Amino acid sequence: MNRVLLTGRLTRDPEMRSLASGKTVTQFSIATNEYRGGQEKAEFHTVVTWERLAEIAAQYLGKGQLVAIEGRIQTRQWEDDRKVRHWKTEIVANTVEMLSGRRKKDYAAESAAEALVTQAAQMGVEPMSIAEPPDDDDTGEDDALEDDLERELDERLLATAAA
Repeated sequence: MNRVLLTGRLTRDPEMRSLASGKTVTQFSIATNEYRGGQEKAEFHTVVTWERLAEIAAQYLGKGQLVAIEGRIQTRQWEDDRKVRHWKTEIVANTVEMLSGRRKKDYAAESAAEALVTQAAQMGVEPMSIAEPPDDDDTGEDDALEDDLERELDERLLATAAA
């Protein structure tokens, strides 16, 4: 039975590419740690995902994220142009579970949004809450008010940037 279970952190962002056959493949590496005799030893593993899992991994995984991988070990071999034989052992994952939550990029985007809200509040413009319920009365009054507030905020931000 060829079955691998690993838990580790991504050492780099996943790289997705499309093959001539139309299939998508994503490759990334994870670092696992082993503790022996009070010392820590890091091991690095190349992970390959295919098709829909490859697309999901490329979209949602990022460097430093903790993941659990289940799959199988595969060793490929090939000869290069100089007739030198190469081997590469990798994990072909059939499941990838995100253990550490969102990507770092998501946190950066959230911080930038919070900074804009703070800046708007300092300028006296009350930003809309994301949790506001949608306009159900179909009168469009809330939509018009939101458009006016957005225009006013944009004008104030441009005026501040120009000063």
